[in-house]
Amino acid sequence: MTASLGGPKIRAMNVSDIIEKLGGTTAVARLCKVAPPSVSEWRSRNVIPRARLMYLELLRPDVFGGAVAARPRRKAA
Repeated sequence: MTASLGGPKIRAMNVSDIIEKLGGTTAVARLCKVAPPSVSEWRSRNVIPRARLMYLELLRPDVFGGAVAARPRRKAA
């Protein structure tokens, strides 16, 4: 199983690879403001919660294969 969100590069990476590229369990726990056992559970289940994965992709696009495209803002009415 692979990470559950994003483009082909993200789908090709497994959760353990993502966590390691982000600096390991403790580093990811600090980034996401969760306890390290939570990140260990993500690793063992091979699933990063969608909101956390989106956050990590925005924070470290280099790990996920490049820059994240900016979404255009809506103009005020």
